[in-house]
Amino acid sequence: MGKIYILLGKSASGKDTVYRRLLADESLKLMPYVGYTTRPIREGEKDGVEYHFTTVEQMDEYEAAGVLIEKRVYHTVYGDWYYYSVDSGEAAAGQDLLYIGTLESYKALRDYYGEETVVPIYIEVEDGLRLMRAIERERQQEKPGYAEVCRRFLADSEDFSEEKLQEAGITKRYDNSSLEICLENIAVSLNRGL
Repeated sequence: MGKIYILLGKSASGKDTVYRRLLADESLKLMPYVGYTTRPIREGEKDGVEYHFTTVEQMDEYEAAGVLIEKRVYHTVYGDWYYYSVDSGEAAAGQDLLYIGTLESYKALRDYYGEETVVPIYIEVEDGLRLMRAIERERQQEKPGYAEVCRRFLADSEDFSEEKLQEAGITKRYDNSSLEICLENIAVSLNRGL
């Protein structure tokens, strides 16, 4: 079994961009570990690339089949959105995988696959810059949902509190105020086996 590297960070910290760039770096030989969600697809996203976009009923079928590893629910201004991961066998193939997750998904995957297999990559951005990025990203949507941006921004303070980061064993952090420097630092760590 290869490693499962999990990108973690608050909303608008750049996880999606870092994810795409790390996967495109052929020297790292990473494959995507694609998560699942019941949230609506955003403009520019593709099913099976950013996420597998599913229904709650499909999620329940995975759970009944015993392959659902973990799930989280977010009570958004649009209703409940679930994010979850499934054991689809890709982790057993021996390839190093890259996944975007939360502290909860990291801990669940770590408990499921083992601490030696699941490795966190925590990305940080100063809150003011992060909020500006989130608003700009939302502004580009056909129907911007600024209330949801605000809810997520505030929820991140609790979800990624220092206490929770310490409890999860997150010690190494990557500053993403400069994308290129952040990517370089992550690549160095991956090449050294973190």
